[in-house]
Amino acid sequence: MIYLTLLIFITEGKEAIFHEFEAMAIPLIKDYNGQLLYRIRPTPETYISCEGEQPYEIHFVSFDTEQDFINFGNDKRRQEFLHLKEASIQTTLVVKGQKI
Repeated sequence: MIYLTLLIFITEGKEAIFHEFEAMAIPLIKDYNGQLLYRIRPTPETYISCEGEQPYEIHFVSFDTEQDFINFGNDKRRQEFLHLKEASIQTTLVVKGQKI
């Protein structure tokens, strides 16, 4: 089992495009033995400390294997609307971990 934490930084004014991408991408996770465990949209008042830009959303995702995650990224259906991700996301920080 692998765990991924994604800090997603959106291009200002492109939130609706990002939501459109997520509406199509998130359901595909289950097709690849994955789960979106947490999807958090923090607000400025929820930060105790922050040195830098605040992410628009934080996702905590698990996949049974690294290959499942790779297969999800290569999904042909996902590729068809990847332009929405590219148009809306400024950058994503992905932290990979394991349960200990």
